[in-house]
Amino acid sequence: MLALETVNIKVDAGDIIGELNHNWRFFGYDENNYTYTPEGKEMISKFGRLEDAPYYIRAHHMLCTGNLHGVYKWGSTNAYTEDEQGNPIYNWEVVDEIIDVYLQNNCKPFFEIGFMPYHLVDPKYFEGLSEWEKYNEYRRLYWAYPPKDYNKWYDLIYNLVRHCVDKYGESEVLTWYWELWNEPDIHYWRGTLEEFCKLYDYTEAAVHAALDGARLGAPAATNPRPGSNALKFLEGFLDHCANGTNYMTGKKGTRLDFVTFHTKGGGFPFNLNAPKMTPSVKREVSQVKTGLEAIRKYGFGDLDVVLSEADPDGWAAGGVYDNKNLNFRNTEYYASYVACSYNHIEKVARSMNASVKPLAWAFIFVGERCFEGTRTFATQGIDKAIFNLFRMYAKMGNKELSFSSSHAVDVLEYKDEFGTGEGPDISGMASISDDGSIRVLVYSHHDDWDIEKEFDVELDISNISAMEKAKISHYRIDKEHSNAYTEWVRQGKPKYPSKEQYEAIKKRDVLELLEPEQRINVIDGKVNLKFKMPTHAISLIEITKA
Repeated sequence: MLALETVNIKVDAGDIIGELNHNWRFFGYDENNYTYTPEGKEMISKFGRLEDAPYYIRAHHMLCTGNLHGVYKWGSTNAYTEDEQGNPIYNWEVVDEIIDVYLQNNCKPFFEIGFMPYHLVDPKYFEGLSEWEKYNEYRRLYWAYPPKDYNKWYDLIYNLVRHCVDKYGESEVLTWYWELWNEPDIHYWRGTLEEFCKLYDYTEAAVHAALDGARLGAPAATNPRPGSNALKFLEGFLDHCANGTNYMTGKKGTRLDFVTFHTKGGGFPFNLNAPKMTPSVKREVSQVKTGLEAIRKYGFGDLDVVLSEADPDGWAAGGVYDNKNLNFRNTEYYASYVACSYNHIEKVARSMNASVKPLAWAFIFVGERCFEGTRTFATQGIDKAIFNLFRMYAKMGNKELSFSSSHAVDVLEYKDEFGTGEGPDISGMASISDDGSIRVLVYSHHDDWDIEKEFDVELDISNISAMEKAKISHYRIDKEHSNAYTEWVRQGKPKYPSKEQYEAIKKRDVLELLEPEQRINVIDGKVNLKFKMPTHAISLIEITKA
């Protein structure tokens, strides 16, 4: 038998390199009305119970008009309508219901301001259409047009923020994020860049008139790549905020509290006979670097950056019945991809003295077939491996320790965008808590999900001063651990599991130990652990006082 390749990982418990800010505490989804469904409440409550809550939640369609029933890629609140004389009617009932679910479950809003209410769309776009046709066209894309009256838009946003302050209190709302729109460089915005900048100026004036300390960001552009329209839009918006004439005040520039854009590792179009396609960590991390360079170029390098969609791919509602490649979202691969990409995003951010917070665009889809392959944290109430990664993240401490791995790589140095010919990236991070407990997270990832290789990992932790006897808890996500999908396959891949099948699958959706907990002596402040690790896997090792 050939000896396995050895990975050497070293952690110095005496070398605190800074705060570990848990920047991953963000997620979002299209279907805002799913929030208050039983399934939505259950999922949000799971995040709220994580040890590092609160988590910030972003949802589309928060100002759209409709029947208030969530469906794929659509939602509504009817926050704004008009009477026959054109007078505004504000109704915050559904907005409140959504926010209430967040707050009642120890989460907070990342409030996406959008899209355009039906009665604020310029009537010229509806000329010649019947009432039924108007509504269908609105549902299709007309919510993406600029307002017919920017002053009415200002009033809407001012009253929205003031309502939230009055209902939830100023101190609470000051902890929220407010973001204008979503991906205005593509079909989500049917106006020009200049019209979007005008919309932002009016929004900024309204938000800060209602609550001066509120945090407002934009533009949530799509994945910026050199020469792309997304980059041109991002730079055009930043240039306006830095140097342009404010459409509301007539003065130079517009206040910007944080910047947002999106990153995606690949695209998976509808294709029933799709050839093999995989996401690319290099592609996603490259977009982060390009976006940060643009932000620094226009003088906003000191602002927080939120990647308000940071994902392996760009089609959340698609699944295995649309493109068989999307099955990766059901498996441990999705978890290892996110662990790897988030790690490299943080490295790029630090190299550029930036603060970057990635937001996972994933939630639940009500009524889907079991393991549909949509980009979700759970399916039919069964948590996927990806959610167990966030369970691991939540256990990390508040101070970061030095961490080195013999098999850590710089994905930006890959010769091929997908790392073809490269070995797996095996790296991670370590933390220490105020009570001296240590947590080490190690991931192994390769962009090719068909690669199967196993490694011997030797983990050396030095300068442990808080304990003489330690309890070791080793949690693992891989094909056989913390992975309900594997059990679902064993049960015959039922689209709608029987009671017995469901119970068997559900038992495996928790964070599982790789091996029984052990107690060891800490000799000379050192702990040495050895374990095996496959190509797509994540380990969390907890070292606490015995």
